[in-house]
Amino acid sequence: MYIPKLNLMTDIAEIADFMQRFSFATIITAKDNYPVATHLPFVVTLKDDTIILTSHFASANEQWKAIQDNQALVIFSEPHAYISPKHYDKELNVPTWNYIAVHAYGQATLVTEQNKVLSILENTIDYYEQSYSQQWSNLPEDYKVRMMRGIVAFEIVVTDIQAKKKLSQNKTVDEQTKIIQALSASTDSNERLTGEYMKMNLEK
Repeated sequence: MYIPKLNLMTDIAEIADFMQRFSFATIITAKDNYPVATHLPFVVTLKDDTIILTSHFASANEQWKAIQDNQALVIFSEPHAYISPKHYDKELNVPTWNYIAVHAYGQATLVTEQNKVLSILENTIDYYEQSYSQQWSNLPEDYKVRMMRGIVAFEIVVTDIQAKKKLSQNKTVDEQTKIIQALSASTDSNERLTGEYMKMNLEK
């Protein structure tokens, strides 16, 4: 990913926090020089400055058959906003787009042992809807086994991470403040979130 120095994110905790907040991501692999992508919910864990991703495919999705052959790319992105030049002090300006994106690369490993697959599913439940865990625990074991047969779980230890935070850092504080005010007042949730991240970045 092209990342100007001004937009480069290097704080691994900040990067992991973003990935955890916007954890419905896109995993991309290639087979015979043809890229394939699937949109999946990921559990993002930070251990000793290493990010670990876990998720699962539907077994009918044949992308799982290729994920161990080559490195996988998982893209995390969510809030983004059009930035009008009306917020700038000088007329000699053009529109742009503000956003945050993280590209995580790593070798995927299939998880086949039933107990480990179960652990991944239960971690996913805890991650997304902890209150469902009681209902899950009361389900018949044979039902859980049938459900697990319909998925292919995997884990990726991230070995290369590229994180970009494009939030008008090249503009003056006054211009950034005007943009934040406009985005914060928007009815669009993406724009409000972008304004939130801009404000946090400006206050650092």
